[in-house]
Amino acid sequence: MNALYRALAIAVISTVCCQVSSANEWRQFRGPDGQGHAAGATNLPTEWSETDNILWKAEIPGRGWSSPVFADSTIWLTTAIEKPLSPEQEAELREKKLAGNPVAKQMNLFESVALHAIGINPRTGAVEHNIPLFVLTELEPIHSLNSFASPSPVLDGTRLYCHFGELGTACVDTETNSIKWKAQLPSNHSVGPGSSPIVHQDLFIVPCDGTEQQYVIGLDKMSGEQVWKTKRPPLTGTTGDVHKSFSTPLVVNVDNRDQVIIPGAQWVVAYDPRDGYEIWRVRHGEGFSNVPRPVVGNGMAYICTGFMQPQIWAIGLDGRGDVSQTHVKFKIPKQVPNTPSPILIENQLYFISDQGVATSIDANTGEVIWTKRVSGNFSSSPLFADGKLYFCSHEGKTTIIRPGREYDEVAVNTLNGQLMASPAVLDESLLLRSQSHLYRVGIAARP
Repeated sequence: MNALYRALAIAVISTVCCQVSSANEWRQFRGPDGQGHAAGATNLPTEWSETDNILWKAEIPGRGWSSPVFADSTIWLTTAIEKPLSPEQEAELREKKLAGNPVAKQMNLFESVALHAIGINPRTGAVEHNIPLFVLTELEPIHSLNSFASPSPVLDGTRLYCHFGELGTACVDTETNSIKWKAQLPSNHSVGPGSSPIVHQDLFIVPCDGTEQQYVIGLDKMSGEQVWKTKRPPLTGTTGDVHKSFSTPLVVNVDNRDQVIIPGAQWVVAYDPRDGYEIWRVRHGEGFSNVPRPVVGNGMAYICTGFMQPQIWAIGLDGRGDVSQTHVKFKIPKQVPNTPSPILIENQLYFISDQGVATSIDANTGEVIWTKRVSGNFSSSPLFADGKLYFCSHEGKTTIIRPGREYDEVAVNTLNGQLMASPAVLDESLLLRSQSHLYRVGIAARP
């Protein structure tokens, strides 16, 4: 067993519960283990452009930042087809909904939006399925960096679960393209949806951390009926905007008991995924709008504390109750991301700030090993595949480095448009989603 797999399975208290997947499946946000690793990937390209090593480029209707998932010969993603307002309508709504809002200039307004699931042929790039799920009017404003289709879908068997925050959740039968169930989960985020759901055993689980209410819910994955619903811990402050969060759950097994770790505003909590019972909690301060998915290893969870003064906290997984004073192993206060998730490789934790400062730390002690400014701004979570790390930027650049004790840059490749969705690996190729297209990037000709 190589060092990577020893690190991921270092003890029973740091075993990730992931879906059983073949090398040719990517069923959830950040891949089979939910942590950005493409185990077994080989022969991935290190050089490409709009004209080189592009196996195909598929135009996607609408706009969305959900990451692609795939299995059974279809790539799936979600998209939002937006209908703009007239100038007169927009001026009226801006005055009504955004007067006095300090970030009003960063907010977009639309007359309506149609939310779809898109299925793409992985061999040809042809859009073979375009499934309407919801049409909504009287929309709340959305942040210009966000989309109505930012949460990534989840594949479980022949079912595709598409979540759009409070705009709606739908379960699609991928064999018939029929909708099996729909649900509405109130969670006004004031800037649009963000949390990606998970499927664990018989349950569909998603945090609903909005400005007005904060809870985690487990639905029966077959029927969409509520199985449990757990309120988040009490929050301080009276402003709803500092109570919201956008993180994606991660399930781990600790001493033969599953726990689902979900950061939120001011707290990170681990629940029993079967019934929503709270196992442990840590108060991480006043942070909010947490986006990064947790990472686990070495008996610890590594979480990002959210906006204002983001930090990474390493938390022991074997606690019970409020362990804020006993289980925090170390804290990283500088150059921590608000949006991209960290990634753990052997005993080093790597992360990149939204403004493009990459850092590697010792995952056991928190000691900083190196930092390096990388060109660009970042929302996409990094990928580890074929022995290399891939960082995708808003400017369409993918910076490739080799993990290690020094910053070792392999290449920087540029595509047209923004890259904010997280990449995926399909056979010996990468899937990269821009604001308008999905690319399959691979070595075009092999001997």
